[in-house]
Amino acid sequence: MRIALGVEYNGSHFSGWQRQTNAKSVQQTLEQAISKVADAMTFVQAAGRTDTGVHATEQVVHFDCDNTRELKAWIMGVNSYLPNSVSVLWAKHVDEQFHARFSAKSRRYRYVIYQHATRPALLDGLLTWQYANIDLGKMQNAAKHLVGTHDFTSYRAVACQAKDPTRTVYELNLSQRNEFIFMDIRANGFLHHMVRNIAGVLISIGKNEQHEDWTLEVLENCDRTLGGITAPAAGLYLVKVQYDEKYGLNEKIRWPAITAI
Repeated sequence: MRIALGVEYNGSHFSGWQRQTNAKSVQQTLEQAISKVADAMTFVQAAGRTDTGVHATEQVVHFDCDNTRELKAWIMGVNSYLPNSVSVLWAKHVDEQFHARFSAKSRRYRYVIYQHATRPALLDGLLTWQYANIDLGKMQNAAKHLVGTHDFTSYRAVACQAKDPTRTVYELNLSQRNEFIFMDIRANGFLHHMVRNIAGVLISIGKNEQHEDWTLEVLENCDRTLGGITAPAAGLYLVKVQYDEKYGLNEKIRWPAITAI
Protein backbone atom coordinates (compact mmCIF):
# COMPACT_ATOMS: atom_id res chain seq x y z
CA MET A 1 0.00 0.00 0.00
CA ARG A 2 1.05 3.61 -0.51
CA ILE A 3 0.84 6.03 2.41
CA ALA A 4 1.06 9.83 2.33
CA LEU A 5 2.16 11.78 5.40
CA GLY A 6 2.05 15.44 6.35
CA VAL A 7 5.22 16.33 8.24
CA GLU A 8 6.24 19.37 10.26
CA TYR A 9 9.87 20.08 11.14
CA ASN A 10 12.25 22.66 12.51
CA GLY A 11 15.03 22.81 9.95
CA SER A 12 17.47 24.46 12.35
CA HIS A 13 18.53 21.02 13.55
CA PHE A 14 19.24 19.53 10.11
CA SER A 15 21.45 19.95 7.06
CA GLY A 16 18.42 20.14 4.84
CA TRP A 17 15.76 17.65 3.81
CA GLN A 18 17.75 15.35 1.53
CA ARG A 19 19.53 12.28 2.83
CA GLN A 20 23.29 12.84 3.13
CA THR A 21 26.27 10.68 3.93
CA ASN A 22 27.97 12.77 6.61
CA ALA A 23 25.23 15.08 7.88
CA LYS A 24 21.91 14.83 9.69
CA SER A 25 18.91 15.21 7.38
CA VAL A 26 15.15 15.31 7.88
CA GLN A 27 14.67 12.57 5.28
CA GLN A 28 16.97 10.09 6.97
CA THR A 29 15.52 10.84 10.41
CA LEU A 30 11.98 10.27 9.15
CA GLU A 31 12.88 7.13 7.22
CA GLN A 32 14.49 5.55 10.26
CA ALA A 33 11.37 6.17 12.33
CA ILE A 34 8.99 4.87 9.64
CA SER A 35 11.15 1.78 9.13
CA LYS A 36 10.78 0.86 12.79
CA VAL A 37 7.00 1.00 12.60
CA ALA A 38 6.92 -0.77 9.23
CA ASP A 39 9.38 -3.41 10.45
CA ALA A 40 11.15 -3.02 7.10
CA MET A 41 13.57 -0.61 5.47
CA THR A 42 11.42 2.21 4.10
CA PHE A 43 12.29 5.15 1.88
CA VAL A 44 10.19 8.28 1.37
CA GLN A 45 9.65 10.66 -1.52
CA ALA A 46 8.99 14.31 -0.63
CA ALA A 47 7.11 17.10 -2.36
CA GLY A 48 10.20 19.29 -2.22
CA ARG A 49 13.75 19.38 -0.88
CA THR A 50 14.29 22.15 1.65
CA ASP A 51 17.72 23.60 2.40
CA THR A 52 19.68 23.66 5.63
CA GLY A 53 17.80 25.72 8.22
CA VAL A 54 14.53 25.83 6.25
CA HIS A 55 11.39 24.73 8.09
CA ALA A 56 8.12 23.10 7.07
CA THR A 57 4.68 23.36 8.62
CA GLU A 58 3.44 20.75 6.15
CA GLN A 59 5.87 18.85 3.99
CA VAL A 60 4.16 15.99 2.13
CA VAL A 61 5.85 12.63 1.62
CA HIS A 62 4.81 9.20 0.44
CA PHE A 63 6.17 5.69 0.88
CA ASP A 64 5.19 2.12 0.03
CA CYS A 65 4.80 -0.60 2.64
CA ASP A 66 3.81 -4.28 2.43
CA ASN A 67 3.00 -4.59 6.13
CA THR A 68 -0.47 -3.45 7.15
CA ARG A 69 -0.70 -0.81 9.86
CA GLU A 70 -3.54 1.37 11.09
CA LEU A 71 -3.23 4.98 10.02
CA LYS A 72 -2.78 6.13 13.60
CA ALA A 73 0.33 3.94 13.79
CA TRP A 74 1.89 5.99 11.01
CA ILE A 75 1.21 9.07 13.13
CA MET A 76 1.61 8.18 16.78
CA GLY A 77 3.96 5.25 16.24
CA VAL A 78 6.32 7.12 13.95
CA ASN A 79 6.27 10.19 16.20
CA SER A 80 7.39 8.07 19.14
CA TYR A 81 10.66 7.44 17.29
CA LEU A 82 11.17 11.01 16.07
CA PRO A 83 13.03 13.85 17.80
CA ASN A 84 10.96 16.80 19.02
CA SER A 85 12.02 18.80 15.98
CA VAL A 86 10.04 16.54 13.60
CA SER A 87 6.38 15.54 13.83
CA VAL A 88 3.97 13.59 11.61
CA LEU A 89 0.69 15.53 11.44
CA TRP A 90 -1.51 13.18 9.43
CA ALA A 91 -1.46 9.94 7.44
CA LYS A 92 -3.68 8.87 4.55
CA HIS A 93 -3.95 6.00 2.08
CA VAL A 94 -3.32 7.07 -1.53
CA ASP A 95 -3.38 5.12 -4.79
CA GLU A 96 -0.23 4.03 -6.57
CA GLN A 97 -0.56 6.85 -9.10
CA PHE A 98 0.09 9.43 -6.39
CA HIS A 99 3.60 10.85 -6.09
CA ALA A 100 4.38 13.47 -3.44
CA ARG A 101 6.59 15.42 -5.84
CA PHE A 102 5.27 14.79 -9.34
CA SER A 103 1.56 14.94 -8.43
CA ALA A 104 1.93 18.36 -6.81
CA LYS A 105 0.15 21.18 -8.64
CA SER A 106 1.69 24.01 -6.63
CA ARG A 107 3.79 24.74 -3.57
CA ARG A 108 3.47 27.61 -1.13
CA TYR A 109 6.21 29.14 1.04
CA ARG A 110 6.14 31.85 3.69
CA TYR A 111 9.18 33.97 4.52
CA VAL A 112 9.09 35.73 7.89
CA ILE A 113 11.05 38.93 8.55
CA TYR A 114 11.33 40.46 12.00
CA GLN A 115 11.88 44.22 11.85
CA HIS A 116 13.19 45.47 15.18
CA ALA A 117 16.06 47.47 16.62
CA THR A 118 17.42 44.45 18.50
CA ARG A 119 17.77 40.82 17.49
CA PRO A 120 15.33 38.27 18.93
CA ALA A 121 16.49 35.53 21.27
CA LEU A 122 13.44 33.30 21.72
CA LEU A 123 12.74 33.21 17.98
CA ASP A 124 16.35 32.69 16.93
CA GLY A 125 16.49 30.52 13.82
CA LEU A 126 12.76 30.83 13.20
CA LEU A 127 12.83 34.15 11.33
CA THR A 128 15.11 36.63 9.63
CA TRP A 129 15.98 39.74 11.61
CA GLN A 130 16.29 43.17 10.00
CA TYR A 131 17.11 46.17 12.21
CA ALA A 132 16.70 48.71 9.38
CA ASN A 133 13.31 50.23 8.58
CA ILE A 134 11.58 48.47 5.70
CA ASP A 135 9.16 50.13 3.28
CA LEU A 136 6.43 47.50 2.82
CA GLY A 137 4.75 49.48 0.03
CA LYS A 138 7.87 49.43 -2.11
CA MET A 139 8.26 45.68 -1.60
CA GLN A 140 4.63 45.14 -2.62
CA ASN A 141 5.03 47.16 -5.79
CA ALA A 142 8.31 45.47 -6.68
CA ALA A 143 6.84 41.99 -6.17
CA LYS A 144 4.28 42.50 -8.96
CA HIS A 145 6.99 42.11 -11.61
CA LEU A 146 7.62 38.50 -10.59
CA VAL A 147 4.06 37.18 -10.82
CA GLY A 148 3.45 35.08 -13.95
CA THR A 149 5.58 32.77 -16.06
CA HIS A 150 9.22 33.84 -16.35
CA ASP A 151 12.78 32.65 -16.77
CA PHE A 152 14.03 32.82 -13.17
CA THR A 153 17.71 32.25 -13.96
CA SER A 154 18.65 35.38 -12.00
CA TYR A 155 16.77 34.10 -8.96
CA ARG A 156 18.23 30.64 -8.70
CA ALA A 157 21.46 29.37 -7.20
CA VAL A 158 24.45 29.16 -9.53
CA ALA A 159 24.69 25.45 -8.71
CA CYS A 160 20.99 24.81 -9.45
CA GLN A 161 20.67 21.63 -11.53
CA ALA A 162 17.19 22.24 -12.97
CA LYS A 163 17.26 21.93 -16.76
CA ASP A 164 14.54 24.54 -17.29
CA PRO A 165 14.62 27.82 -15.29
CA THR A 166 11.05 28.71 -16.27
CA ARG A 167 8.53 28.77 -13.43
CA THR A 168 5.05 30.20 -12.95
CA VAL A 169 4.45 32.30 -9.83
CA TYR A 170 0.72 32.38 -9.08
CA GLU A 171 0.88 34.62 -6.01
CA LEU A 172 3.49 36.82 -4.37
CA ASN A 173 2.11 38.89 -1.51
CA LEU A 174 3.72 41.04 1.18
CA SER A 175 1.92 41.86 4.43
CA GLN A 176 2.78 43.07 7.91
CA ARG A 177 1.58 42.42 11.44
CA ASN A 178 3.27 44.39 14.20
CA GLU A 179 7.03 43.82 13.77
CA PHE A 180 6.56 40.85 11.45
CA ILE A 181 6.66 41.13 7.66
CA PHE A 182 5.43 38.12 5.70
CA MET A 183 6.30 37.20 2.12
CA ASP A 184 3.88 34.58 0.81
CA ILE A 185 4.63 32.96 -2.53
CA ARG A 186 2.92 30.16 -4.47
CA ALA A 187 4.22 28.68 -7.70
CA ASN A 188 4.08 25.52 -9.79
CA GLY A 189 7.61 24.80 -8.65
CA PHE A 190 10.75 26.46 -7.30
CA LEU A 191 14.38 26.52 -8.34
CA HIS A 192 17.24 26.08 -5.86
CA HIS A 193 17.33 29.16 -3.56
CA MET A 194 14.61 30.85 -5.66
CA VAL A 195 12.47 31.96 -2.72
CA ARG A 196 15.45 33.18 -0.69
CA ASN A 197 16.85 35.08 -3.67
CA ILE A 198 13.50 36.75 -4.27
CA ALA A 199 13.34 37.66 -0.58
CA GLY A 200 16.87 39.08 -0.75
CA VAL A 201 15.99 41.34 -3.67
CA LEU A 202 12.74 42.52 -2.08
CA ILE A 203 14.42 43.23 1.27
CA SER A 204 17.04 45.40 -0.48
CA ILE A 205 14.24 47.33 -2.15
CA GLY A 206 12.35 47.66 1.15
CA LYS A 207 15.49 49.09 2.76
CA ASN A 208 15.72 51.66 -0.06
CA GLU A 209 18.98 50.21 -1.33
CA GLN A 210 17.40 49.62 -4.74
CA HIS A 211 14.45 51.02 -6.71
CA GLU A 212 11.11 49.23 -7.14
CA ASP A 213 11.78 48.12 -10.74
CA TRP A 214 14.96 46.32 -9.73
CA THR A 215 13.03 43.04 -9.46
CA LEU A 216 12.26 43.34 -13.19
CA GLU A 217 15.80 44.35 -14.11
CA VAL A 218 17.22 41.36 -12.24
CA LEU A 219 14.68 39.08 -13.92
CA GLU A 220 15.50 40.32 -17.42
CA ASN A 221 19.28 40.10 -16.90
CA CYS A 222 19.11 36.30 -16.62
CA ASP A 223 22.36 36.47 -14.65
CA ARG A 224 22.48 35.30 -11.04
CA THR A 225 25.61 37.36 -10.30
CA LEU A 226 23.53 40.53 -10.81
CA GLY A 227 20.75 39.41 -8.50
CA GLY A 228 21.82 40.58 -5.07
CA ILE A 229 22.19 38.59 -1.86
CA THR A 230 20.51 35.33 -0.92
CA ALA A 231 18.34 35.92 2.14
CA PRO A 232 19.06 33.67 5.16
CA ALA A 233 17.34 30.30 5.46
CA ALA A 234 15.97 31.21 8.87
CA GLY A 235 12.44 32.46 8.40
CA LEU A 236 11.58 30.31 5.38
CA TYR A 237 8.74 27.79 5.72
CA LEU A 238 7.19 25.32 3.30
CA VAL A 239 3.56 25.74 4.33
CA LYS A 240 1.46 24.00 1.68
CA VAL A 241 1.62 21.55 -1.21
CA GLN A 242 -1.48 21.53 -3.40
CA TYR A 243 -2.76 18.37 -5.12
CA ASP A 244 -5.74 17.37 -7.21
CA GLU A 245 -8.87 17.17 -5.07
CA LYS A 246 -9.21 13.45 -5.83
CA TYR A 247 -6.35 12.69 -3.42
CA GLY A 248 -8.08 14.36 -0.47
CA LEU A 249 -4.89 15.95 0.81
CA ASN A 250 -5.77 19.63 0.60
CA GLU A 251 -5.98 20.40 4.28
CA LYS A 252 -6.16 23.93 5.67
CA ILE A 253 -2.87 25.83 5.44
CA ARG A 254 -0.84 25.56 8.64
CA TRP A 255 0.94 28.90 9.03
CA PRO A 256 4.03 29.19 11.28
CA ALA A 257 2.89 29.47 14.89
CA ILE A 258 4.91 32.66 15.41
CA THR A 259 2.36 34.53 13.26
CA ALA A 260 -0.01 34.41 16.23
CA ILE A 261 2.24 36.74 18.23
